[in-house]
Amino acid sequence: MDPTVAAIFGGIAGLVIAALAWAAITWSDRELAPPPSPPPALPPGVGDVLAVLRSSGIVTDADGWVVNNSPVAVAHGLVRNGRLAHPALSDLAMAVRADGVIREVDLELQRGELRTGDSHWAGTFVHARVAPLGDRHVLLLVEDMTQSRRVEQVRRDFLGNVSHELKTPVGGLALLAEAVLDAADDPVAVRRFATRMQVEATRLTMLVKEIVDLSRLQAAEVLIDPDLVDIESVVDEALDNVRVAASAKEIALADKCAEDLYVLGDRGLLVTAVRNLVGNAISYSSEGTKVGVGARLVGDHIEIAVTDQGPGIPHEEQARIFERFYRIDEARSRATGGTGLGLSIVKHVCANHGGDVTVWSEEGHGSTFTIRLPAAQQSLAAAREQHEREPAR
Repeated sequence: MDPTVAAIFGGIAGLVIAALAWAAITWSDRELAPPPSPPPALPPGVGDVLAVLRSSGIVTDADGWVVNNSPVAVAHGLVRNGRLAHPALSDLAMAVRADGVIREVDLELQRGELRTGDSHWAGTFVHARVAPLGDRHVLLLVEDMTQSRRVEQVRRDFLGNVSHELKTPVGGLALLAEAVLDAADDPVAVRRFATRMQVEATRLTMLVKEIVDLSRLQAAEVLIDPDLVDIESVVDEALDNVRVAASAKEIALADKCAEDLYVLGDRGLLVTAVRNLVGNAISYSSEGTKVGVGARLVGDHIEIAVTDQGPGIPHEEQARIFERFYRIDEARSRATGGTGLGLSIVKHVCANHGGDVTVWSEEGHGSTFTIRLPAAQQSLAAAREQHEREPAR
């Protein structure tokens, strides 16, 4: 054999022998080396707990990836694409991974990153508690505090408004009492001041009554033992309560209620709601105009509409008119004797009866307030009987 060819074959054989030897050594090392450790598992039961949490629960690993979470966390937009969606939460988790110290903070998460429909707040307020979970995991418990913050703000506003509203008639009564004392020898002045005192006392009584009524409505979210209420009789009584005020302004009251309209509820509260709407319509309407009240069955709801020919409500104000103590025109509202609670009471009466109240208004073309309440079965049965009696067309 050619020496050159022999040398080539010899080299190849050497390479093959060396490769086989290296493979044998590597295989031996693999046999002796321990198998790679699996990623750390979550402690038993963590997934079950997260599945039933009402708040947002999230578990992240050492690299910041979300390995488990409660359904609420996804619904609130806290988890996105396997990561924490908010930098503030990510920073908290990273700090806890670094030193193992439990952290608890209040945060305001930006609205642009959160799925929520509350337009009155700049962001969502949460309380976050972050703690290590085992050796390589971090647990985040995030509680949405937006609603409680809103309730607290409403409570503070309510107390502030009540204090302000009570000061006006109480202060007026104090000044008038001093005036009466100073004018004790002037019967005409005493009579004038006493008449004014009666007006302020009446306003104060009405304010206190409406505050108490509103507090009761908010305390009782649902009605207990509701009665069958005839809507036509509710409208009749509400109109009877305001006829004197309407006559004083020469405002005509017209009503058109369908028959057999019944709801399950509290008759007194429903009369109050309709009376407040009609009273407002009279107060804000010009002399010689007309206020109409109508009731009808629409689907499975009863609608009670109060329409006036007043100045109308600006569009930007319509979303706020049902707030407590909110007034579009402070001076005019005080001149009419309004407390600023009437529409709020209407709203809560409707809510307690499972219904709602809406407004349509256009400046210069009056307003229509509509109460919608679930119809009682008696109304639905009467409507079916009426439909069956009608001749087929």
